[in-house]
Amino acid sequence: MKRILQNSCISLLAASLVVSCRVRIQTGSEFEFIIPSAQVETREAPSRTEIVAPTQVVMLGTGTPIPDAFRAGSSIAVVHKGESYLFDVGSGAIRQATIARYKHDIPSLYPSQICCVFLSHLHIDHTMDLSELAHTLWWRRQVGLRAWGPIGIDRIVNGLDEIIAADAEFRINGIQPVANPEGFRIEHQTIEPGILLQQGDLSIEAFIVNHGDIDPAYGFKVTTDDLSLVISGDTTYSEVIAEKAQGVDLLFHEVISRQGLEQNSPGFQRYHNSVHTTSDELARLATIAQPKKLVLYHGLFYGTEESTVLNEIQALYDGEVVLANDLDVFTAN
Repeated sequence: MKRILQNSCISLLAASLVVSCRVRIQTGSEFEFIIPSAQVETREAPSRTEIVAPTQVVMLGTGTPIPDAFRAGSSIAVVHKGESYLFDVGSGAIRQATIARYKHDIPSLYPSQICCVFLSHLHIDHTMDLSELAHTLWWRRQVGLRAWGPIGIDRIVNGLDEIIAADAEFRINGIQPVANPEGFRIEHQTIEPGILLQQGDLSIEAFIVNHGDIDPAYGFKVTTDDLSLVISGDTTYSEVIAEKAQGVDLLFHEVISRQGLEQNSPGFQRYHNSVHTTSDELARLATIAQPKKLVLYHGLFYGTEESTVLNEIQALYDGEVVLANDLDVFTAN
């Protein structure tokens, strides 16, 4: 798939200099939007407009460990009643969150406003931007980031405390105003299967998936008053996902192209078959689960056209299926 990315910046002179950037991305169709540059945002609480808005799912990153100019690392944001809940936070996800905040007018996606992150497993392509999420403008955070992750999350958080220690000491003990001296700290919790967060009509549930020797690894089910969705995380074919995703509005599932996989070395074919879900397996799972919409993300294509994996699934599954791109938004309708 050929894509063209063009950036141009516009400077406007008024009482002071205001800088904004025009981003034009062409992916078969064109759109333009204006985003402010280096704008500090604070917010005491969600606005009435945010609270009554429908639940949205924003694709912050649909990529893999393979560097990709058009796909950030794996990350999905569920936006509900003025709060954003992230599921994984791969490389580049927080920059995409900043873009999405303005492109889709979602204040809770401004990095220092994001409240929570849930990590499916601790592979680096799902955790790379955790520091950026927790520490961007930490001195303006009202409360620190909350993070849920598998066994080992404490090691990561302790390591990030060391990484940020010098910065925190300079700012807290210096002349810079610091609204919250504890704002850099990550409140973390080790995931156990079951309900992780129940907040009003929002429910977030974790369940075990099979990611080969990465144990434990989790998928998530999110239910609100107007949307139900399942996020697979990284997994092989899973009967648990087929059960959890029965009739949901949206099933977000990782995938590897069968054709692409067969172009790999025998060693990598064995590896991927034990840790990921091939397109034909995903078609079988979706046929059982019958989600209203199947959304593909975290796709491994291995030299094939991205559309190949979509065609592979559509040949075996007659439900609605789409291949997500970064910054796509999904709702119940």
